[in-house]
Amino acid sequence: MISINRLSEIFSKNTLNKIFPPDRTDLFFEALLGDASEGAYDLRLLFQGADKNVLHFAFELQERPGHCLVCSLTYGLPHVFSKHPIINVDGIVNQIKEKIGENIKVTSWSLERTIQQTKNIHIIPLTITLDQPIGT
Repeated sequence: MISINRLSEIFSKNTLNKIFPPDRTDLFFEALLGDASEGAYDLRLLFQGADKNVLHFAFELQERPGHCLVCSLTYGLPHVFSKHPIINVDGIVNQIKEKIGENIKVTSWSLERTIQQTKNIHIIPLTITLDQPIGT
């Protein structure tokens, strides 16, 4: 088993920025809206912990200056993200799996409902279930 401290080291901010690069937000909005500057938020991937055979990540949506995150329809995004090729959740999950070892298999993943943490920050939890325990 891998300790939570070790998982935090593996999934550092630098590593997560490689798995989900910051410029992917602009690519997403360009595809969705035709203009990256129209996007109301920036996206980044966060590691939030692990328990037994479940890894907890999240997409953080942070309001861009001069835009309104609350005005955006963020509650439908889990469905959009799960299918959008630029967000590419399958690819993200595969890269995460590669970081934790070849003997571990992902049995499922899911994007949960959007959580409004603050007026300016929303979170979309990404839960990854593995075939064996990992976090302690």
